[in-house]
Amino acid sequence: MEEDVENIGLFSLDPGLEAYKDHFRYRIKRYVDQKKLIEENETSLEEFAQGYLKFGFNREEGGIVYREWVPAAQEAEVIGDFNGWNGCGHKMQKNQFGVWSIRIPDINGNPAIPHNSRVKFRFKHSNGVWVDRIPAWIKYATQDPTRFAAPYDGVYWDPPPSERYQFKHPRPPKPKAPRIYEAHVGMSSLEPRVNTYREFADDVLPRVRANNYNTVQLMAVMEHSYYGSFGYHVTNFFAVSSRSGTPEDLKYLIDKAHSLGLQVLMDVVHSHASNNITDGLNGFDVGQSSQDSYFHTGDRGYHKLWDSRIFNYANWEVLRFLLSNLRWWLDEFKFDGFRFDGVTSMLYHHHGINMAFTGNYNEYFSEATDVDAVVYLMLANNLIHSILPDATVIAEDVSGMPGLGRPVPEGGIGFDYRLAMAIPDKWIDYLKNKKDEEWSMNEITWSLTNRRYTEKCVAYAESHDQAIVGDKTIAFLLMDKEMYSGMSCLTEASPVIERGIALHKMIHFLTMALGGEGYLNFMGNEFGHPDWIDFPRQGNGWSYDKCRRQWDLVDTDHLRFKFLNAFNKAMNLLDEKFEFLASAKQVVSCMDEDNKVIVFERGDLVFVFNFHSENTYEGYKVGCDLPGKYRVALDSDAWEFGGHGRVGHDVDHFTTPEGVPGVPETNFNNRPNSFKVLSPLRTCVVYYRVEEDSQESKNEAGAVKEAQQNNSSSHEESRSADADEPIQMLVPEIGVVEDDNDDEPDE
Repeated sequence: MEEDVENIGLFSLDPGLEAYKDHFRYRIKRYVDQKKLIEENETSLEEFAQGYLKFGFNREEGGIVYREWVPAAQEAEVIGDFNGWNGCGHKMQKNQFGVWSIRIPDINGNPAIPHNSRVKFRFKHSNGVWVDRIPAWIKYATQDPTRFAAPYDGVYWDPPPSERYQFKHPRPPKPKAPRIYEAHVGMSSLEPRVNTYREFADDVLPRVRANNYNTVQLMAVMEHSYYGSFGYHVTNFFAVSSRSGTPEDLKYLIDKAHSLGLQVLMDVVHSHASNNITDGLNGFDVGQSSQDSYFHTGDRGYHKLWDSRIFNYANWEVLRFLLSNLRWWLDEFKFDGFRFDGVTSMLYHHHGINMAFTGNYNEYFSEATDVDAVVYLMLANNLIHSILPDATVIAEDVSGMPGLGRPVPEGGIGFDYRLAMAIPDKWIDYLKNKKDEEWSMNEITWSLTNRRYTEKCVAYAESHDQAIVGDKTIAFLLMDKEMYSGMSCLTEASPVIERGIALHKMIHFLTMALGGEGYLNFMGNEFGHPDWIDFPRQGNGWSYDKCRRQWDLVDTDHLRFKFLNAFNKAMNLLDEKFEFLASAKQVVSCMDEDNKVIVFERGDLVFVFNFHSENTYEGYKVGCDLPGKYRVALDSDAWEFGGHGRVGHDVDHFTTPEGVPGVPETNFNNRPNSFKVLSPLRTCVVYYRVEEDSQESKNEAGAVKEAQQNNSSSHEESRSADADEPIQMLVPEIGVVEDDNDDEPDE
């Protein structure tokens, strides 16, 4: 691409984009020119992204050197505990690029600024007023715990070798498909308090691994002064949130995850910055022009819905700051990738506000597109995959911009996955506004399969967004107040609980199996956590009661929460064994509106979902690709999942050929073979093909059955270790996947 901006690979995948070739040429040329300029002046993009070795506080031979980019400052000095907060003896010098610096010699061979001591940057702006700010590149920031709403202080973090955490475990290999456990460390405690990185590592990570997730996505890692922002109003971009511990504690967490085979993604916020002045990056804006600031001036530099500042992505030092921030978290903390927050806001000048995206390409490629931000994201993805080829990078984008999930050399923006944000909106709409008999199998299937071919999605039925106070989780929408009174196994389940448990399993599993090439679940939703999340605030008396996770509910054997957890564990295990998420073979063969049944194939598995509230079907005919014998691989109606055990797991289902070979229109639902099944109401059952001559396949069947039995009531953290490799997947074929995207913006 860098040699020939005329030859854009994206067009061969989607000829409809050729009408916008001028737009693509323009943004590609902007990217190429920017990258070459960086290489000419900074050696390489990778070296440019090591700004943290130059800016902020760094140990150099015989002293500490501190650098800060503040072109608008008239004078500057460094203050802190080390000089009694008097900067007269530590004046800084400014170079031609607006960078202030000072070298502070060691005293008797020791650093003049002690490790873990407080520091700030003091400067005078054009009106003669002196202000104190936390250094922009600070690596740790804390506040006085004895003072309510105390301001944050920058902390010089440079522990001696004996106190530095040393990583012991290598990064695990990149999974073929991510099964992501979205988690917030602070609210992960059973007790109403802020949890720590080390407690999360020791207490929560084993649960994640036991439930067969392969990836953890951590929210609220970057320091944010307001806890209730969920970590999205970042004040200090290079600093680990001090509420949960130190940088060394976070390293312990990540290393522990790697030891369990879990990749760790970071929720990175480069779409905006906290509006806070005293403790945030916004404090460096003292009325100067955009070229001398981290942010745009005027309306363009302010997000009116988020009350936050917008970066100037065309600025050289902003690029250095943000790209270095990505490399810092990869190199220093060994993260395995990122989930970029607020990408829709970055892509467009209107930030997606009051914008209903219909899928019309004019919405994506016009003067509304913020090409500066697009170029930054292309540089960011190039950098991440250059440093860590196995990185996983996910975009939170509701607009569905074409090319977002394609490689940069093709003319794409370079993300590996996009969050399928329309899916939870559809489920919420159904649960709030439609009776069971009004559910449309066609509409549900369309919502789950409506994504761009060749651009991967991470599907989810609900994330943290649906769990926040003011909304309701799927479990709460289904069972409401009965979750507090009807979840005991010692009493018969009410119709509300019976329906709620059945549909909770079906909704999450259908979303996983049909909605994307990866899956995400928010902490606690795997077992139907009953309460919403309400961060401590004035309106609730600064209570932590709803800002925690009630793990005791799923650990209590006589409560029905265990059934939802067991099924979540089993559906993840099914993907671990059969790798259906990574398969491009996705064929929906039946959307039966009258009987409320959906049948589809993913990989070589056949999925049957019966959403009917009353009807059980005996001998229901389902189509399939390969002939042979099929058996149950997973059954939501099994006893161990709180079901009624109506489906026989040892029954052999033999196929019958359909129609004329090679003539799809004569087949059954366009499938060359079929077999008959029992499909109880409100259940989902998955079938796998048994290869008669393969002893491995017989072992496979035993392993799947054994795994389900292990789930029944023990909740042990064991896995089916003796299971053989899954049967071989078919050569991928294109299923029901559409090009257009009609996601609607997420308010």
